[in-house]
Amino acid sequence: MTRLLPFPLLSAALFGMWVLLTGFSPGHVLLAGLVALTIPRVMLLLKVEKPRVRIGWSMVRLAGFVLGDIIRSNVAVGRIILCKPPARRSGFIRLPIALENRYALVVLAVIITATPGTLWVQHDARRKIILIHVLDLVDEEAWIALIKNRYEKLLMDIFE
Repeated sequence: MTRLLPFPLLSAALFGMWVLLTGFSPGHVLLAGLVALTIPRVMLLLKVEKPRVRIGWSMVRLAGFVLGDIIRSNVAVGRIILCKPPARRSGFIRLPIALENRYALVVLAVIITATPGTLWVQHDARRKIILIHVLDLVDEEAWIALIKNRYEKLLMDIFE
């Protein structure tokens, strides 16, 4: 079974999303099946290694921080857009990062990009610097401290 479906959850997700997005007709079901069988086979060529994850309170704390920050950022960005305060400026932050694990970096990228008002722009693996765009950049050092102390430490506990 693993030869036909090396990543069964990925196959099921691809099939389900294809049918949900394109409609339920015989042609789309056939095409969804073809995609669900082909894409996971291509994933085998990438030789994806399994992540080592430590399940514990760090995950719960990280999820709480992310949820709270997303809610707070939604409110803040909404105020910026609706009220149009005059003294706001956006800018870029160069964040030195200590994370080595690729999965931890992906989770950090998702957290930063999913939080309204911030966007992961670039990762320089050689110099270990992340470029982040912030919609309302008041204090660059405060942003760096927030990301390093709130997210990076917890991600290191979880993945490294």
